[in-house]
Amino acid sequence: MKNEFNKAYELISGKLTGWLETIISNLPNLFIAIIVMVVFYYISKYVSRLVGKLVSKKVDQDSLVSIISKITAVTIIALGLFLALGVLNLSKTLETLIGAAGVSGLVIGLALQGTLSNTFAGIVLSFRKNVELGQWVETNGFSGEVVEISLKNFVLKEADNNLVLIPNKSILENPLKNYSLTTKMRVFIECGVGYESDLEEVKRLTKETISNTFDQVKTPEDVEFYYTEFGGSSINYLCRFWIESESMLEKLKAKTNAIIEIKKAYDKAGINIPFPIRTLQFDNKLSIDKQVLNEEFSNN
Repeated sequence: MKNEFNKAYELISGKLTGWLETIISNLPNLFIAIIVMVVFYYISKYVSRLVGKLVSKKVDQDSLVSIISKITAVTIIALGLFLALGVLNLSKTLETLIGAAGVSGLVIGLALQGTLSNTFAGIVLSFRKNVELGQWVETNGFSGEVVEISLKNFVLKEADNNLVLIPNKSILENPLKNYSLTTKMRVFIECGVGYESDLEEVKRLTKETISNTFDQVKTPEDVEFYYTEFGGSSINYLCRFWIESESMLEKLKAKTNAIIEIKKAYDKAGINIPFPIRTLQFDNKLSIDKQVLNEEFSNN
């Protein structure tokens, strides 16, 4: 029993002595490794702040600026760690860490595939110049003002003040119409006048009314006017003109004003905008039993 205890003691003491000798022999390398980590730590802080300032000039989202700065800092610190391990001659440990990081990254990537795709899509959207905050866009069946581009969702505020949260991935994978990229919008007016109307006068009056209503329309010749069909109760036409606008809401307001002014001009000129007319025709004749009808009257 005593011999076994002595053997165990000698084994432990030998191990500790070997470790102590290794530490003493590697003290210069350990000191250098600590210096490397400290230097890279301060470099990461400086570079992350610099990257944050540069990114903030291109991106309005504070959350994205913060995460990009943190990713930059972590990358620099990881580089310093790998250099420090190399100084300590821990190449095998370095290879093990790299392998473990690769496997862990693969597992995490598969588990969070949807979340990561939305995150990367949000970063891409933040750097796109053709999609910015405050612009009026239409995508995925929704139309509204861009109020936020986060790491997960693309947020629109519709004309009725409702907020719509759309995953960033859907924005990149589907068409997006940006009304704010151009300063002009075309307004369409569809209407019909009675068959008794003077079509030339209707055309002249409509174009003149639009020209007088909107400052952007310089002359009646800038207004497009086309008769489209002989309708069931009216002769229908299409009227088009351009306005200075960057949002769908301004386009709707312009269309409303145009309809109001056209109705006023037609009423003043005696031009009829007919109601839809439906004619019901009964080919079968209804027979009335006079005897039954008389009995009903007599009973009442």
